[in-house]
Amino acid sequence: MATKTDMLIIGAGFSGLTMALEACRRGISDIVILEKAGDIGGTWRENTYPGVACDIPSHLYSMATHLNPHWSRAYAGGAEIQSYLQQVARSERLYDLCKFHQELRLARWDGARWQVETVDGHRWSARFLVSAIGALHIPRIPDIPGADSFPGPSFHSAEWDHSIAHDGKRIAVVGTGASAVQFVPEIAKSAQHITIFQRSAPYVLPRPDGPIAPWVRRLYQRVSLLPRIRRHLIYLLFEFRHRVFRGEPRAVAFAMKMWRQAMDGAISDPELRAALTPDYAIGCKRILSSNDWYPALVRDNVEVVPHGVASINQGEITAADGTKSKADILIWGTGFQVTNAVERLNIIGVNGLTIKQAWTGGMEANLGTAIAGFPNLFMLLGPHTGLGHNSVVLMIEAQVAHIGRVLAAMSRQGVRIVEPDADKQARFTQEMQDRHASSIWQAGGCTSWYQDANGRNTTLWPGTVAEFRKRMARSGLEQYQLISEMGGDIK
Repeated sequence: MATKTDMLIIGAGFSGLTMALEACRRGISDIVILEKAGDIGGTWRENTYPGVACDIPSHLYSMATHLNPHWSRAYAGGAEIQSYLQQVARSERLYDLCKFHQELRLARWDGARWQVETVDGHRWSARFLVSAIGALHIPRIPDIPGADSFPGPSFHSAEWDHSIAHDGKRIAVVGTGASAVQFVPEIAKSAQHITIFQRSAPYVLPRPDGPIAPWVRRLYQRVSLLPRIRRHLIYLLFEFRHRVFRGEPRAVAFAMKMWRQAMDGAISDPELRAALTPDYAIGCKRILSSNDWYPALVRDNVEVVPHGVASINQGEITAADGTKSKADILIWGTGFQVTNAVERLNIIGVNGLTIKQAWTGGMEANLGTAIAGFPNLFMLLGPHTGLGHNSVVLMIEAQVAHIGRVLAAMSRQGVRIVEPDADKQARFTQEMQDRHASSIWQAGGCTSWYQDANGRNTTLWPGTVAEFRKRMARSGLEQYQLISEMGGDIK
């Protein structure tokens, strides 16, 4: 017997919790959040490696409805963000909605409701299904010959093994993405030696990080308007960064100056500088932020090999140029499976259509939020909702507000089922590809995790956050077909 509910949310990270809060505000009281793990937090529950932190300032990387005057640093660490989410969930009784250790096995549309089954056999029947799984939770480990032969501890940064001591050990780090930029400076303090295998050099810019003074935090607590003002000012400042991605000469020159000063200020060796200089335009790949990365690379116990790994033979790792290095511990800092995260879910829509079949040519969703052929299904941080310049929390809030308005309109008009208009979805997808064609992400001389197997950028929103928010605010039921439970159009 399936347990009935009005809304079933998959995932209890930022997206899932924000959706639950909006649904409650709209009068939907029968809500269940299915979470595969044992607690909320999403990305910030999964990633616990040394030095893990957000690359967006704390006051902006928080919900507008739940501002936090107590942030201890300008850029909060992962544990503090996790604690913040837990506090929000406790204060809003969202834990009462959560069913933990419930991993989705199957979701099938039966013509009127979503019939859902979890891996352990629990069954649910929901009018609305919301995917809030996020993207940064499925580790991507490259298929390297001999990797299975490595005799020592080997793990991905998102599956950090805290039982393994790295003091005095030889450590091989594969990858130089956002995670590696954070954990390498930390483990370099005690490791005997670290060899970093770098396929492509990142742009790493400094950031104005540091502790927030206790008196400032007390002031934020007493004058509640101040954290809101700070959040808005940071938002406006980060919106300016979009000019870099538009290729505006002044903005690009400013960003390049910051990067060059950061690298040259820490590194004097011309050979190392050359190895750390990207061969693509700034912004083509994710721009990283750290005050510790470049200083860590000049430590006596840190070596950068500017090539990817070709093979692994027991404890010996061979780079593409033939460089060999021995290691006791192997850490994969190779990112996540982003462009295929949702299609890995077994979700079946109208006439047996699976997400994977619907996305044969690549990810598509109207406004990044709903997929044609999948009635009463909404997706948070879907295709073309990622950002390279600002906080994705703002994108989540815009999507959730849109969904809330659609649900309210359905209630007023007595509509039971909505499905995205396929023509509108196709036009939106084409618009996104047209806008991306000449963008820095496609024309900047690199390949990145923003792109799918066909080379299309299906991840990022090409405009500013302000544009997305305005567009979502103006969109409602007109983006959908209104369907009767018998399958006919009721409009």
